[in-house]
This record gives sequence, C-alpha cells and structure tokens, in this order.
Amino acid sequence: MTDMTDTPEQNAIIKRLPIIVIGTVAVLGAYFLRDYLTFDALAENRESLIEFRDANYLLTVLVFIAIYTVAVAFSLPGALILTLTGGFLFSTFPGFLFNVTGATIGATAIFLAARWGFGEKLGAKLEGSDGIVKKIKDGIDENQWSMLFLIRLVPAVPFFLANLIPAFLEVPLRRFVISTFVGIIPGSLVYTSVGAGLGEVFAAGETPNLGIIFEPHILFPIIGLCVLAVLPIIIKTVRGKKGL
Repeated sequence: MTDMTDTPEQNAIIKRLPIIVIGTVAVLGAYFLRDYLTFDALAENRESLIEFRDANYLLTVLVFIAIYTVAVAFSLPGALILTLTGGFLFSTFPGFLFNVTGATIGATAIFLAARWGFGEKLGAKLEGSDGIVKKIKDGIDENQWSMLFLIRLVPAVPFFLANLIPAFLEVPLRRFVISTFVGIIPGSLVYTSVGAGLGEVFAAGETPNLGIIFEPHILFPIIGLCVLAVLPIIIKTVRGKKGL
C-alpha cells in the first residue's frame, strides 16, 4: 500500500510556496505594472477617480485599501504613488490612516509567508550558532521593540526588507504588527500630505517634491524619533558596561 504521508521535502516546498508566489508576482509586477502605477497615470485619471470617489465613497475606501494591501504584499511597484493617491482622494486625514492600514496588512502578509517558509528553520539555525552571529541575534532579541521601530523609521531601509528581517528573527506577530503600524505613520503622514496638495500641483502642470522627506524640517524630527527608538539600547549597553 502506497504511503501517502508527505515527505520532509514536500512539506518544505508547501511551506515555501507562499513566499515563492510573492517573489514571482513581484518580478512580473515590476515588469508589467511599471507604467501603470505612476504619477503620470494618476494625473491622467484624476478626474475619473474623484468622480468615482464622490459617487461611491465607502467602496472607494475599501477598494483603495485592498489595492494598497496587494501592492505591498507582493512588493509591486508604485507604493509611493498609492500613498500620494490616498492623500489626493481622502486628504491627509483620514487618508494616512487608509495608507497605513493597507501597508500594515500587506506587510503582515509578507511577514507570515516568510516566517512560515523560512523563519522557524533559519531562526533555529541562528539560535544554535556560535560567535558573532549568535551575539547579533541575541542583541536584536533583547531590544526587539527598539530595533523594529528603528528599521521602520529610517527612510534608507527598504520596506520589503523591514518585513522580511523580523520574520527571519522570530519576532512575535503582535509585536510586528504594532511596530509596523506605528513606525510607518511619520513617513506616511509626510507623503499623504503631499498627495493632499496634488490638486494644485496638477493645475500648475508641475510634479510633486518626492524628496521632501529628506528636507531638514522633515528629516530632523524623524532622526529624533530614530534616536528615541535606539535610546533604550544605548542605556542598556551603558548599564551593562558599568555592571562589569
């Protein structure tokens, strides 16, 4: 009689299937969707979008959050344009809440797929390792909240990496969701507010300043938040040295 029990190799493939699908769709999306989720596309379709929103506000909100979620979950191009669109359609508030909600749900989908496929096995390997690798993992484990907020606040950290790294380090789901939602609020507020002013930009035939987050009056407060995030790590390190 044939043994129908799945082999370890089959189980590994099944577990990794979601992240493989995400990676495949991300590659295909980067090639086929690069001309659709753009600022020019938003400018060309702005009147139709506003008309649809005015006639179907709740449906527009739900569809927008769903599109944002899918874009983030599959690492599709155009997340920044979607953030601008959230501000354009719904103003800074509640637009930034819709942006943050979609981004958090999408990020959670990647996190779960990566952790299910690779996280547990990789985490066990890191835990059982020696030397500098084990020290790095222990350091992150001891300061998870600070590190999670830090990678969300630093603009230089790619969003998809900030979703994958916690999965590989066995970060609890609840902690990941909270730190993602709260940590992306500053950046989302900035770009949603830019989107809220797109009406005037379109009327003038100009393009928005997407580098605004690196301007001093925006960047310095974010740096301040980064310092607050890393402060507990510094304090703990200093106290540890004094205790030696």
